[in-house]
Amino acid sequence: MHTPAHLPHKYLAVTARQTWPALRLLNFICLAVALSFPGEYCIADVDLPTKFSNNTSISNTRHNLTQRQASGGPSGVNMDPYRNDYGQICVYCHTPHGANPTIGAPLWNRTLPNTSTFTTYSALNSSTLTQTVTAPGANSLVCLSCHDGATAVDATLNMPGPGSYSPAPNAAFLNTWSNPSGLGPFVHLSLKQGECLACHAPDAGVVGTGAADFTVAVIGKDLTDDHPVGIGFPASSPDFVPTTGNWNNANFFDLNGNGRMEKNEIRVYDTGEGYEVECTTCHDPHGVPSAGAGSPFIPTFMRVANNGSNLCITCHIK
Repeated sequence: MHTPAHLPHKYLAVTARQTWPALRLLNFICLAVALSFPGEYCIADVDLPTKFSNNTSISNTRHNLTQRQASGGPSGVNMDPYRNDYGQICVYCHTPHGANPTIGAPLWNRTLPNTSTFTTYSALNSSTLTQTVTAPGANSLVCLSCHDGATAVDATLNMPGPGSYSPAPNAAFLNTWSNPSGLGPFVHLSLKQGECLACHAPDAGVVGTGAADFTVAVIGKDLTDDHPVGIGFPASSPDFVPTTGNWNNANFFDLNGNGRMEKNEIRVYDTGEGYEVECTTCHDPHGVPSAGAGSPFIPTFMRVANNGSNLCITCHIK
């Protein structure tokens, strides 16, 4: 079997042992295509729509890291060699006991990236920057604990069942999980090249056949090419629309005037440095219905669809 050079040695053996028959078939198909259509070759599928129904609940979205929804959808068995399938959806981020006490996120069940490892947006990236940018706050770090491309997607503090707790998850601890679906796993991949992107990227080759391109989801440690997070949101400015509501430590755009912060309302957070834009300002990881209960969620977990730049002009006066 030909193995792409970018696959790390730590799971070549797992891949070879568990996917050899499938890859042998795929190689045969690719060879047939190459012989029948000179100049064509097999590469990863890069623009596949999600197999999840993308409505009703997080269980029907890609944030269901078991990769199994109630009916239909993807089959998580293909991912079992590369991450713990806990058989529970919420546990990848939340736990009823033993939560991470170092962050103001609801019952958070993951370690957090070190804020000093991020390169933040600055005046070097924009000559028109008027607000101060600090390190990502709590409402960004929870997202970056997967999307930083360094933390394993299954790295939880408290795995299901008794005796499966560690305040500092590591491979040895995660290996103690007994996967009820059967396969391992003893590999715990993160969203980066050579791991998740060994299949979920345009250059994955035959091993990525049938895998969607996830490169856009890899925010990484360099935040200078993304909308600033940890950036101040002014209370009054000719360049910004003023918020209209306040709820706990957040100011928000109260669309229906009920004084409560709804899922589809953009918000900015004060976690000690004044009100700032964070990842969850614009994104809700659980999904927001596009047109009322039961309707498809707004793509990419947005709170507001950006048709006609509607999301942008919620905050910006341009």
